Amino acid sequence: MNRKEFLQTSLMGAAAVAATTTGAGLLTSCAPKNNTPLRISFQEGTAPGKTLEEKFDYMENLGIVGFEPGGWNLANRVNEFQQALSGRNIKISAICAGFSGFLLAEDPAVKAQFDSTMRDIIAAAGELGSTGVIMVPVFNHQKPCLPHTLETRQYLCEQMYELGEYALKHNTTVILEPLNRREAHYMRQVADAAAIARDSKSAGVKCMGDFWHMSEETSDYAALMAAGSKYLQHVHIASRGTRQMPGENGELDNYVDGFRALKEMNYPYYVSFECGCAGEREVVLPAAVELMRNQWEMA
Repeated sequence: MNRKEFLQTSLMGAAAVAATTTGAGLLTSCAPKNNTPLRISFQEGTAPGKTLEEKFDYMENLGIVGFEPGGWNLANRVNEFQQALSGRNIKISAICAGFSGFLLAEDPAVKAQFDSTMRDIIAAAGELGSTGVIMVPVFNHQKPCLPHTLETRQYLCEQMYELGEYALKHNTTVILEPLNRREAHYMRQVADAAAIARDSKSAGVKCMGDFWHMSEETSDYAALMAAGSKYLQHVHIASRGTRQMPGENGELDNYVDGFRALKEMNYPYYVSFECGCAGEREVVLPAAVELMRNQWEMA
């Protein structure tokens, strides 16, 4: 499949889904034009290139304005990123995890690992001007962990308050990421993460949505609106069937409903690629970016 066929197939499916969404086609056609820009971000492994300079050259040619590095060893890479981004139109978006241990660990030593490494990443994120550090309280494979009870939730909120206040001192935030049930039993919907951010009572605690994990949601629009402009700080995107590049799953890859929510809240942050690539990257990646921009206009 060439680039033209890729786009035609994906957009035809997207348009059909958008038109049949209850009231969506009518509402979109009647609504005034929204000029909120789509700010696309790439993770470090998304763009082709052997060096950061090659990757950033490629990204700038595509009009990509955000870069999402991993958090592992971030403190030792601050200067590297600052120098590579100097004079470019690309900013650090969020930092993707990278800490050791996990927050809801029963083992105090594992929890201590999390506390130490997470704070190191937060401090480095602040130096880089990042919007925040993405974190998950516990994955399904991380055991032993605290039980899923009201007391654990209260403990989580208290811990998030401490992290959020620490992040504010470093001019950044911590961003809770809800995951689908295959990856985490705790905090599976955007509204859950937003509620924990609210109940933490720290302005440094935010949340995000991920179009792949949002398979747990009944509506992309409602999920993102549940967080709203007060709490939504980042968004991940991937194809919706196999977690590849947007568009690689054809008509499944419809993001218009979610994009409409982002535009209505004048979302000022990034939509970042977190996905694999099944096809030829040099063909599929530009087509995925164009698909996103077209669907953003449709929204």
